[in-house]
Amino acid sequence: MSCPVPEEVGGYVLAGGKSSRMRRDKALLELAGKPLVRHAVKKLRRVCMDVRILSGNPELEEYAPTVPDIHPGCGPMGGMEAALTHSIFEWNLFLPVDMPFLPSALVLGWLRNWLRESDRGGARVRMFTVGGRPQPGFCLLHKDVKPFLSDAIERGEFKLLPAFEEAGRELALRQGLLPGVGLWRVPMTGFRATRGRGQKEDWCYTTEAQQSAQHLWFANLNTPEEFAEAERHVDALDT
Repeated sequence: MSCPVPEEVGGYVLAGGKSSRMRRDKALLELAGKPLVRHAVKKLRRVCMDVRILSGNPELEEYAPTVPDIHPGCGPMGGMEAALTHSIFEWNLFLPVDMPFLPSALVLGWLRNWLRESDRGGARVRMFTVGGRPQPGFCLLHKDVKPFLSDAIERGEFKLLPAFEEAGRELALRQGLLPGVGLWRVPMTGFRATRGRGQKEDWCYTTEAQQSAQHLWFANLNTPEEFAEAERHVDALDT
């Protein structure tokens, strides 16, 4: 039995960075014998109707169709703008290519618990906070956010969080909601998905290895040293 996500969601792997600190395209770096991009695509395909890679690198087309930036050189914001322009889905999930330890079970549980609840329906930007710090790279965005990203890019402002805050505030006001409702930040605390009744795929549950590596769930692998640390925890991968 599979673990279906309850809504149609587009999935996009953020893989357009320069990887300057890694000194090569980290999307193609292998962890546990597979390139990081393959780990990310597999994770999103479990919970999304359609998965694309946000990159202009033709080498990545082997793993999923690619979507190049409309405005290159703008960091993750440029990829998100291109995705929301491209997508046929109202809701779209973004996953950085260098975040391989985020459990698929957590992604699935988050989508189920937060996407469909009517009392949170006004939020057009959804993300986690870890230790009080927002994690805008892994986020769920409504297509209504796209004009705010385009406007920020036109102003030369490429930081995600200010653009998300503006979008959440303005879109909430348009819906007649309180400004704080438009951007929903979920504190990341002690998630665990345990096996219950019924047989589901293994990735629907978190393992002891994943729990032990919880400090890596939202970690980005930006340097050779961080990648070497990741290689010591490959038993915590679910892809």
